[in-house]
Amino acid sequence: MNTSEFRRRGKEMVDYVANYMEGIEGRQVYPDVEPGYLRPLIPDSAPQEPDTFEDIINDIEKIIMPGVTHWHSPYFFAYFPTASSYPAMLADMLCGAIGCIGFSWAASPACTELETVMMDWLGKMLELPKAFLTENAGEGGGVIQGSASEATLVALLAARTKAIHRLQAASPELTQAAIMEKLVAYSSDQAHSSVERAGLIGGVKLKAIPSDGNFAMRASALQEALERDRAAGLIPFFVVATLGTTTCCSFDNLLEKKKNCNKEDMWLHVDAAYAGSAFICPEFRHLLNGVEVDSFNFNPHKWLLVNFDCSAMWVKKRSDLTGAFRLDPTYLKHSHQDSGKLFRSLKMWFVFRMYGVKGLQAYIRKHVQLSHEFESLVLQDPRFEICAEVTLGLVCFRLKGSNKVNEALLQGINSAKKIHLVPCHLRDKFVLRFAICSRTVESAHVQRAWEHIKELAADVLRAERE
Repeated sequence: MNTSEFRRRGKEMVDYVANYMEGIEGRQVYPDVEPGYLRPLIPDSAPQEPDTFEDIINDIEKIIMPGVTHWHSPYFFAYFPTASSYPAMLADMLCGAIGCIGFSWAASPACTELETVMMDWLGKMLELPKAFLTENAGEGGGVIQGSASEATLVALLAARTKAIHRLQAASPELTQAAIMEKLVAYSSDQAHSSVERAGLIGGVKLKAIPSDGNFAMRASALQEALERDRAAGLIPFFVVATLGTTTCCSFDNLLEKKKNCNKEDMWLHVDAAYAGSAFICPEFRHLLNGVEVDSFNFNPHKWLLVNFDCSAMWVKKRSDLTGAFRLDPTYLKHSHQDSGKLFRSLKMWFVFRMYGVKGLQAYIRKHVQLSHEFESLVLQDPRFEICAEVTLGLVCFRLKGSNKVNEALLQGINSAKKIHLVPCHLRDKFVLRFAICSRTVESAHVQRAWEHIKELAADVLRAERE
């Protein structure tokens, strides 16, 4: 493909994407395919001679789209949102064209510096402590990761290195292996499974602390675990607090956790993967009170209109991260060492400038308003119950009655494929999650979804009685 063909095909692809987004509501939200559907539809090896662009485009509709779950359909209410906006898509095109790998400042100065500035812009939008910003040449700073799972792992490994160095400085005879087998990390029993995975990869014990009636980590239970483990000769070193859990969007109390961690000299990491975007709105900023912690992370690629991947992570001391991971072979050495990575900050720059803070706040508020609209519809129907406080864009609800009847309801919903939902377990209850996800979702879509759910609920309850 030469430049003139790229110009032509690029315009065609933009038209295809625009038509896809414009017509997404008319597509079935969840596909009608079985595992393995795709392999028989394509050759078993790459072509020896080039295919035409027309053939590839035709195959998108014929082969790919039948197996796509349309995450940006206004009838997609599963998981949490994944961000999508036209400014971010355009920035992604430019990112691909520039194609730099910013492993050091010298590898691409604009890549490194724009990321630093965008992380400061975003930090100010959230009113993060000044210690997290780099503009005043402080010790802290922000960096873009690929996912919240990656950020949790990076924080845990940095905390592990810091703990090992501290203990070896006090007792030089201690080996790394001897320390590692005693290190313990903690999170709520509602924390994302990636926290447990980080513990496995990091080779440390991870303990789940029981949550209270609001599904938040209990400070007293954490303190008891810390005292018990210290008495057993273990070394507590890392706590993950979650703001907006995946199951029900519950919030750990940061001020309480900070007291626990300061007393025990532990690293406190805050995972706000979904909820963090809402903190740009003053009315939700109180949920972030106490964020003067060691590291903080959330995903603009979930709810802030920046397409995947873009996970924002801040640390109080950059040297804790760089000290844990820096290896500098001669061919990468340069007098300006601070580095970014991929040019993901271009997406942030485009989105923040083309929406403005007010536009982004309006987007968050609309989603929260729609979730409360759905909550009120559920509360008006005596057959249903709300299972957790609705704070942001997620409603956890179920039919009053057995888990079996709710499993049947979810199966009916996802078999009909008019809307898409996923479940969670809250204690021993099987619960349906209704998350406001699409950029284009409106009140009418929420109302239609609820009417559909009510009809299927009536069928399920009738079948149970018979």
